[in-house]
Amino acid sequence: MDKLDDLLRRLEDLNEIGAALSNERNIEALLEKILLAAKAITHADGGTLYRTDEAGGHLRFEIMRTDSLGIAMGGSSGRPIPFAPLPLHRDDGTPNLSMVAAYSALNRCTVNIADAYAAEGFDFSGTRDFDARTGYRSTSFLTVPMMNHEGAVIGVLQLINALHPVTGEVGVFSGSDRKLAESLASQAAIALTNRHLVSQLEQLFESFITLINNAIDEKSPYTGGHCQRVPTLTMMLAEAVNDTRDGPLADFTMSDADRYELKIAGLLHDCGKVTTPVHVVDKATKLQTIFDRIELIDTRFGLIRRDIEIDTLRACAAEPGRRADFESAAAARMQALDADRLFLRQANIGSERMSDGDVARVQAIAARWSWTDSSGRTQPCLSADEVDNLTIRAGTLTAAEREIINYHIVSTIRMLEALPWPRHLTNVPEYAGGHHERMDGKGYPRGLTREEMSVQARVMGIADIFEALTAKDRPYKKPMKLSEALHILGKFRLNGHIDPDLFDVFVRKQVYLRYAELFLDPEQIDAVDLDAIPGYNPAPTPAN
Repeated sequence: MDKLDDLLRRLEDLNEIGAALSNERNIEALLEKILLAAKAITHADGGTLYRTDEAGGHLRFEIMRTDSLGIAMGGSSGRPIPFAPLPLHRDDGTPNLSMVAAYSALNRCTVNIADAYAAEGFDFSGTRDFDARTGYRSTSFLTVPMMNHEGAVIGVLQLINALHPVTGEVGVFSGSDRKLAESLASQAAIALTNRHLVSQLEQLFESFITLINNAIDEKSPYTGGHCQRVPTLTMMLAEAVNDTRDGPLADFTMSDADRYELKIAGLLHDCGKVTTPVHVVDKATKLQTIFDRIELIDTRFGLIRRDIEIDTLRACAAEPGRRADFESAAAARMQALDADRLFLRQANIGSERMSDGDVARVQAIAARWSWTDSSGRTQPCLSADEVDNLTIRAGTLTAAEREIINYHIVSTIRMLEALPWPRHLTNVPEYAGGHHERMDGKGYPRGLTREEMSVQARVMGIADIFEALTAKDRPYKKPMKLSEALHILGKFRLNGHIDPDLFDVFVRKQVYLRYAELFLDPEQIDAVDLDAIPGYNPAPTPAN
């Protein structure tokens, strides 16, 4: 009856082990669980788990355990296994049937040996040497192949020295031990294969995302790396929030699945930029399209100068006595022309905000100067479109172009919401699609408020802004120093643009500095006076 009770208990353990194996995501941890479970249900003192290598020609040591000797190598032990992989074939191509683990793998069969010292047909010289060095006595061996759903051997499970559950004496692995070990090996092979397939699919998925991001970054030399830097900063801030133990964000925690979901969202946050025209993304000056049209305006001003000179020569020829007056007037006009041309070149840069007076001057220049084309028709020095571009108040984009840029987030949301996300990634569209929203509801595209957004989406919003402020590859601005970028973020905190609690964590935990050490030039990393950052609260605000 005791044997029956023990068998029933071990069967229950086997069922529990199978469930535990199916839930394990980490392959190294999964391998360790397989070996420890096999040892437990067969009462084995020791064991080794082998995996076939990529080429399928060797058995590689993965986990080794011997309880009575205190041996723990591979897996969570942190101690590498120093033994070379076992070849499945000899140098001449013949099968390596003298090694019991290789024999089991090659013949896809279980090998149950009562006493290694008395076994025939196998080479246990290495085992004898090990015993001689350690004083151990390797007796019974149970070696089971692990086969996947296609019948391919993916590993071998070898158990050593069956111990009596009461007396602890070394005995032989029983028929029930064999069946339990074979059942566990089958479950383990399925779990291991499934985990490997999932890992391969995840790797393929992430590689495809990287492919899209590289295409976006290479599409424009001015945003290269943005799609990689924002996810990194997003995860850095999210981890800092996860480690926060007080204040309003103390309850925010992330599991490994949550981290993976946020990582994917970060990688895809700008995937809609595949629809954004390059000439808008790359618009380094106000007049740039395929080329910078300021050169056309320079040419026109050269023609206007030519017309002034021709008109002056004609006037001098008609009235020689007034030559000095004509030349003086021409010099004054050319001086004014050169001043206006220089002003337009400066206005075209778009690095500083234009005043009302600057806007009025552009419009006055457009009305003041004209030139004669090859057909003899008079043309204004600036077209209506050029006036619109040169009077952009800040930056280099017109309102229409900003709409085109902003539309990338609409495209991102539409693209992501159209995908059949698995359950553990269902929040990716919301996280990725919220990084241009504002806490006060004045952002885009949906005008969400802070209460309507997840912490993850708000984290990504800060990461996106800080990366843009400090990026050194933007055509329309110089990269900011840390103190400048934090000052602007502080203002954004005060005006309802970004989450105030997340901003405080961003500064308090020095996330900005760790990011800077990875991605910023040394000259950008200046001293930061925390007291000078607008709105920054060094002490966590108690949660309500």
